[in-house]
Amino acid sequence: MELRAIGLGLAFALMWSSAFTSARIIVADASPLFALSMRYLVSGLIGVVIARALGQNWHLTRAQWRATIIFGILQNAVYLGLFFIAMQTIEASFAAIIASTMPLMVALAAWVFMGDRLGPLGIAGLVAGLAGVALIMGSRITQGADLASVAICIVGVLALTIATLTVRGASTGGNLLMVVGLQMLVGFATLSIATLLFETPQVNPSWSLGLAFIYTCLVPGLMATWVWFQLVGRIGATRAATFHFLNPFFGVAIAAILLGEAIGSRDILGVVIIAVGILAVQISRQTKA
Repeated sequence: MELRAIGLGLAFALMWSSAFTSARIIVADASPLFALSMRYLVSGLIGVVIARALGQNWHLTRAQWRATIIFGILQNAVYLGLFFIAMQTIEASFAAIIASTMPLMVALAAWVFMGDRLGPLGIAGLVAGLAGVALIMGSRITQGADLASVAICIVGVLALTIATLTVRGASTGGNLLMVVGLQMLVGFATLSIATLLFETPQVNPSWSLGLAFIYTCLVPGLMATWVWFQLVGRIGATRAATFHFLNPFFGVAIAAILLGEAIGSRDILGVVIIAVGILAVQISRQTKA
């Protein structure tokens, strides 16, 4: 794998993992659906304006429009909307660990429902990864983690899994930054409706909220998505997904450093097992591709 692709993969994993810490800060001072919808409005408008300045347009391919709508609803609105709600009561590190199971869920669903081949290494990786998740969940639940919020996160991961399996072709056809910006605006529109239906917007202005909001709009929101599409376009989705094995490490480390969240020995062991499982699954899928 070329050095530029490795750099893109590391950058994506770090930015993606940091989103849970910044989200935890945001929901401490703002209602989750309203805050996330505003994030998508800001990120989407910035993305579209920059894309237009670069000469990109919204004359997308059919596959890109499909990806824009599906990802805008399932990833931006359902997946992250549910995680924002859940992170009112669970820690950022726990949310990051649950979210990092997405590659395992994708591999499992593709194997069971779509007939994808998964060799012995991949099967062992699935078993290990799910065992690591069970280890951490058991530890956190005995420590009083909110079961409803855990269930909400699991539903969110399932939504992202469906989006990942059903979308193809978003990284081809050019106009990548425009695709990213429009996805954000689809998320804004969807979450605005959800906010009106289910939430009374509340904001407690603070410096931490402002900084976390700006960071979330620009880095995990806009830059990470653009970097992901660049990476997929350069090395393909299967090889790019290998970098997801870093997400449990980064997610837990960032939450511990910035939020002071306690990390126990079972958490560390579980993270290592999950990361090894994700890596094994992706290597197996890459070999079969």
